[in-house]
Amino acid sequence: MIVGVPAEVKSDEYRIGMLPVGVEELVAAGHQVIVEAGAGLGSGLADHSYLAAGAEMVSSGADVYSQADLVVKVKEPQPEEYPLIRPGQLLFTYFHFAASRDLTQAMLDTGATCLAYETLRDRHGQLSLLTPMSEVAGRMSIQEGAKFLERPQMGRGILLGGVPGVPPAHITVLGGGVVGANAAKIAAGFQADVAILDVNMDRLRYLDDVMPANVNVLFSDRHTIRDQLKLADLVVGAVLLPGAKAPHLVRKEDLRFMKPGSVIIDVAIDQGGCVETSRPTTHKEPTYLVDEVVHYCVTNMPGAVGRTSTFALCNVTLPWALMLASDPVGSISKDGPMASSVNVMSGKVTHQAVSETFSFPLCELPA
Repeated sequence: MIVGVPAEVKSDEYRIGMLPVGVEELVAAGHQVIVEAGAGLGSGLADHSYLAAGAEMVSSGADVYSQADLVVKVKEPQPEEYPLIRPGQLLFTYFHFAASRDLTQAMLDTGATCLAYETLRDRHGQLSLLTPMSEVAGRMSIQEGAKFLERPQMGRGILLGGVPGVPPAHITVLGGGVVGANAAKIAAGFQADVAILDVNMDRLRYLDDVMPANVNVLFSDRHTIRDQLKLADLVVGAVLLPGAKAPHLVRKEDLRFMKPGSVIIDVAIDQGGCVETSRPTTHKEPTYLVDEVVHYCVTNMPGAVGRTSTFALCNVTLPWALMLASDPVGSISKDGPMASSVNVMSGKVTHQAVSETFSFPLCELPA
């Protein structure tokens, strides 16, 4: 099989979909790998390292798409890439379809098969390809929150950990999954006052056992959320419904409870955001104000730390890419190990959450 790795074209995206070791493993397995020149530079990976591993370099993304049977990348195709995608081609990347009807329709129109990192479940039922980027985004949320709480960034002028005689910031984390747990862990390290909310009592009990003393776990309901918004200097949206649009836990009218200059970091923006007033932003223009509340809603947060993110992502995607290249039909059949990743196949929606989000007919995978 010909496996292609294009450069990412999304704004401020510095990751690449494959490491040189991935090229070496695929070539050793009998596959051909083509990589767009310069694709790895944002992650500190020079072209010669890919050539040494056995890759063939091409000059453009169009060359990758025109030759590859399987395209491995990081972010969803951008509008300028839509015309390059061919019927029957396999695309293996993050899609987050539920956040964009336009993207979903565009991929249906291509006739390609779209395998989403974020919905692939391993044999233990874990979202193993989503986990590393959730870890990065969760930790980054506190790093970015600290920056945008500074007064020059329109924030309240709050130091997360405070100083002797001055209280620390109050941080509310909505969601106790991978993103939320990592956010709470880093926030606790800053010596902030942290509350983490979730609806799963088993998860809350676990978090209560493992988190430091300055992290409180709370059951999430409308009253608790409103109470927390009154206290919060920083709110981290960390809600995930795999493959589906995130619910709006913070409504527009709820912003009136928040302090002027407080900050919302909506990590759930990839799935539409868990704050009603959230809209996608970029690393170049990451924030905007609504009712004097700073909103940070960058859709590719881990892209800013390209080297860390690339290695973390490729560590977990490579075994699946090898499987897909070696047995594309069996891997994505109805009972295949990668069936959960298939969101779109040959012009039809095959993932239930995407089907329900946009009322598209749901098609079963072939046996």
